[in-house]
Amino acid sequence: MRAPSGSRYDQQGRNGQGGRFGWLGELAVALPLVVVGVLAVSVIGMIVAAVMDAGPASADSDLFFEDPVADLVFSLLGIAIGIPIVMGVARLLGRRPAGTLSSVVGRLRWRWLGWCAAVGFPLMIVQIGLLIAWTWDSEPLSASGDGGFPGWPYFLLSMAVILALVPFQAAAEEYVFRGWLVQVIGRAVRSPWPAIVVASLLFALAHGFGEISGFLLLFYSAMWWGWLVIRTGGLEAVIVLHTANNLLAFGLSAGFGALDDSSTAADAPWQALVLELVFAPLYCLVVAKLAERRGVERVSP
Repeated sequence: MRAPSGSRYDQQGRNGQGGRFGWLGELAVALPLVVVGVLAVSVIGMIVAAVMDAGPASADSDLFFEDPVADLVFSLLGIAIGIPIVMGVARLLGRRPAGTLSSVVGRLRWRWLGWCAAVGFPLMIVQIGLLIAWTWDSEPLSASGDGGFPGWPYFLLSMAVILALVPFQAAAEEYVFRGWLVQVIGRAVRSPWPAIVVASLLFALAHGFGEISGFLLLFYSAMWWGWLVIRTGGLEAVIVLHTANNLLAFGLSAGFGALDDSSTAADAPWQALVLELVFAPLYCLVVAKLAERRGVERVSP
């Protein structure tokens, strides 16, 4: 069952199914399933590493494999598994088309996604370029790696894995936090803002505890992205920006031989936060204006 015509993105779960407290059932089932899914992929990675005798040389290592690329595969798959989980829960417990997690029209709008990419990728390149220039003297990217290019064969293999899996990993985080979670909370509240705030807080916490600047960056970005999802009626714009950020970040790590670095956006320095204060609203406002001009659907038909 679809939500009534004219429903916002966060209201797509309001299809009259599951009863007044049906949203609690979705939460109670989906969150443990996501955790179990991540753990299952991790366990499989540990087993494969043990069987192949490919584990890290150091017993204190946080990696499953000695080879960072192999470890990256399982790390990305462990997050990507969130997509089928939340789609299945929306379909079976929410009793609505799984595509309503993508947008108000019930699917990903690929042409609109392409327009977002035309804006998001150049802006992200500029943002990361400015961050590198700003922090290079104090903390070069190679500080956590071996300080050198790993060679073309290994670099190309790393990039093949990154290009193949990072879009699914980035999209999974959007489907879980700014998609399914926002719609589940949206079944119980009228305004989209409680859902956006809760989802943004959980998104920041999910990246771990690092620097306060990193936490604020994640929370601030997530608030803008949550607004953009409601404003454009779908996840396309935030999937694009999240993918662009992660592709560039992982690509640079691969180039500097730092794929074994376990730091996340939660460890971002204060300079990254300052740049995000400018670039997050810049991207969101430009894309929102573009969506208005192109007549992108904001509510369900």
